[in-house]
Amino acid sequence: MRAGAHTLHASLPLEALFSAPWGVVVLISCWSVKGGSGTTVVSVALALFLARSSPDGALLVDLAGDAPAVLGLPDPTGPCTADWLAEPDATPEALRRLEIDAGHALSLLPWGASTDHSIASDGERLLDALNGSRPVVVDCGSRLAGAALTVAASASVSLLVLRPCYLALRRALAAPVCASGVILVQERDRVLGRRDIEDVLGIPVRAEVPWDASVARMVDAGLLATRVPRVLERAMRAAA
Repeated sequence: MRAGAHTLHASLPLEALFSAPWGVVVLISCWSVKGGSGTTVVSVALALFLARSSPDGALLVDLAGDAPAVLGLPDPTGPCTADWLAEPDATPEALRRLEIDAGHALSLLPWGASTDHSIASDGERLLDALNGSRPVVVDCGSRLAGAALTVAASASVSLLVLRPCYLALRRALAAPVCASGVILVQERDRVLGRRDIEDVLGIPVRAEVPWDASVARMVDAGLLATRVPRVLERAMRAAA
């Protein structure tokens, strides 16, 4: 996938991409401009939804570091995506060997223990290695630099996960990536709404995720993969 692919698909509705024949590469990036926006939870929920929809399952690539915890998996102890990115001669086959079975037809490429995101600079090589028949969701987190920036900008669909917060909206306007759409995590008593977000950013809100305590409970208990709360599942269906 390249920036040209992002340009080709950015204006298409998600349902058009998701209903395409499998074998057409669908790569979705989820990212945010502010920590605590819910990017990892949205990424995991979207990947689980796609895994159930695709005959080959789906792949979740964690460039932020929290996906194993959200999926209720132990922290990986062996080589991970950060190690692969730090090795310039590592092959796509080597990356595939790092995948973890997360259950529910979902595979996970964990980031690993490294906190040095500056090593993840070879985003083009990562994109080449992710080519395949499965849909891929990449959690790019809120640090858009290196590989995360390349993937967020070059994905078939680039989704900005945003809370209706004035400060987050200001940062989104200055983001280095032009998103295809917004996943809006709604909060009670916020002044900004869907129309405000669309008017300011000039891109559509693909789905709204109402704040709900059931989602936090499932994440805290490590049960999100086994029982996605209805409010979150409905939002992912709207996005898809």
